[in-house]
Amino acid sequence: MADALKAKGNAAFSSGNYEEAIKFFSEAIELDPSNHVLYSNRSAAEASLQQYSKALKDAKKCVELKPDWAKGYSRLGAAYYGLQEWKEAVKAYEDGLHIDPNNQQMQSALNDAMSAKNRPPAGGGLFGPDALMRLAMDSRTRHLMDDKEFQGMLQGLMANPSMIGAHLNDPRMQLALEVMLGLKVAGNKGDVFDGAADAAAAAAEEGEAQSRPQQPAAAAAAASKAAEPQQGGSSSSKAAEQQPAQPGPEVEMSEEDAAAAANKKEALALKAQGNELYKARKFDEAIEAYNKALELYDGDVSFLTNRAAVHFEKGDYEAAIKDCDTAVEKGRELRADYALIARALARKGTALVKLGRLEEAVGVFNKSLTEHRTADTLKKLNEAEKTLKEQKEAAYVDMEASTKEKDLGNAAFKEARYPEAVAHYNEALKRGPPKVNPEAHKLYSNLAACYTKLGAYPEGLKAADRCVELAPDFVKGYSRKGAQCVELAPDFVKGYSRKGALQFFMKEYEKAMATYEAGLLHEPDNAELKEGIMRCLQAIDRIAHGDASEEEIKDRQARAMADPDVQNILMDPIMQRDASEEEIKDRQARAMADPDVQNILMDPIMRQVLDDFQTDPRAARHHLQNPDIHRKISKLVSAGIIQLR
Repeated sequence: MADALKAKGNAAFSSGNYEEAIKFFSEAIELDPSNHVLYSNRSAAEASLQQYSKALKDAKKCVELKPDWAKGYSRLGAAYYGLQEWKEAVKAYEDGLHIDPNNQQMQSALNDAMSAKNRPPAGGGLFGPDALMRLAMDSRTRHLMDDKEFQGMLQGLMANPSMIGAHLNDPRMQLALEVMLGLKVAGNKGDVFDGAADAAAAAAEEGEAQSRPQQPAAAAAAASKAAEPQQGGSSSSKAAEQQPAQPGPEVEMSEEDAAAAANKKEALALKAQGNELYKARKFDEAIEAYNKALELYDGDVSFLTNRAAVHFEKGDYEAAIKDCDTAVEKGRELRADYALIARALARKGTALVKLGRLEEAVGVFNKSLTEHRTADTLKKLNEAEKTLKEQKEAAYVDMEASTKEKDLGNAAFKEARYPEAVAHYNEALKRGPPKVNPEAHKLYSNLAACYTKLGAYPEGLKAADRCVELAPDFVKGYSRKGAQCVELAPDFVKGYSRKGALQFFMKEYEKAMATYEAGLLHEPDNAELKEGIMRCLQAIDRIAHGDASEEEIKDRQARAMADPDVQNILMDPIMQRDASEEEIKDRQARAMADPDVQNILMDPIMRQVLDDFQTDPRAARHHLQNPDIHRKISKLVSAGIIQLR
């Protein structure tokens, strides 16, 4: 159950439904609280929602449960990074790398954390503490420090310096820039102002670069929120609120970098073209588009996995496997997301299944699930394992070997070496299962006999049930409770004989009698089945007259209370003698309308039997030994026509 919930959580996470993923992982944790992977997965989902405190708690629990698992430290580092606790993030990543030194993705994360740790504190640049101090000390701008609207403008620029272009026409900002930059601002149209604007933009760009390098998602959201202008400002402030942020100056690129960027853009366009061709089932054209994309840019693993999918649809499974292997190798080199590598491995596994290389496919599917678990990959793994098991069982079939094992089992049984006989009969069934062996029900019958000799009645009962299922007319199967025997050959009467014997030994006398009666339907004159019925009747009669031990009575009562039919009888108000006279008469009237009841009461033999029940108890006991009379008496009792006291 926990695995199913985990699979649902993984599927939700893959589709970006992080809240739903957290719900499934939480339910799975309730069922399996010691599974470190569940805490790791929930931590990843919480981090995706920027719930870093919760992510940190789950990551710590994951590491506690599995301290030698590198990914747990990766989750721990990511949570600390989101909380901007750089020192702890660096330590977590370093601990993980001690366990998995070759993990390139964790090494990259460590480098990012160290860069964040070593960057200068926020607040420098154009709107840093020194510049604000100059505004407060200068007599021309001192009054602006009490201007709430201007203060809101400054706070927005401190959070997002690139917004300065929206405020350059404000006289207060012009004056502030003059004091902070030490430049003379002549007015809105002067050359001096143009120079000041350029300087301000450059200073703002520098301040932004210093204050917010490689900002994590949580910090970016906070900065965006802080950058919103305060309510109640003037028209200039409202205009600034509505005006979008001005783009920063373009970064000069070398010719080589510009060419690389152009190639990447063209490659992505070719990938999109290949995807459309794939959907249109134009496979050769799609492969050509992916080939051109890879020639232009080899930094995207999806180019390879998409081309592998096309090869798969064409039936070129070897080419698909080759592309998937390259994708995995390239993905590790590029420190690609685990999900991309898992997808390549899953696609390779599917191609291996098509080639009939099931053992390899099972191994590859397991590797894929190690990288990233999805319900689809798990389903493919289960199907591959099932098919592989069936193939191995089919390859093991050898009827000649089955016959040999059966003969060895018979010899061991005759010499009372019953455990050895059981082993030989089981091996004979593996070599010759019911699908290919018409005599399999006899093997189950023999197994039932062995288990009976060993006193292993439940196991014998299962073997007998299978026998009777295979051969319902095999009477001995019913005699031994040959359930296995009857399943394979429903007409194998010996199965009924063995089934009934096992039920008798388990003191289930009524069930044993029903089994014997079922066998008599196939062979009415079978002496073994009739003898079994007599034994059951004698045992039932002995218990009814108080000749059973206290332990036997308690065991029988416990079995009876678990029988649904007995429970229904006990709940019947008439059987509890709590029914009114009207209810009893109504029940009897309905019973008298039953054709079976009418036939029983019209039968002259049954009339004599009922008279004997009232006048000659000894004769009544003799009558109950007849199965047909016993059945008819039971019918009258259940109908409320007669009562036994």
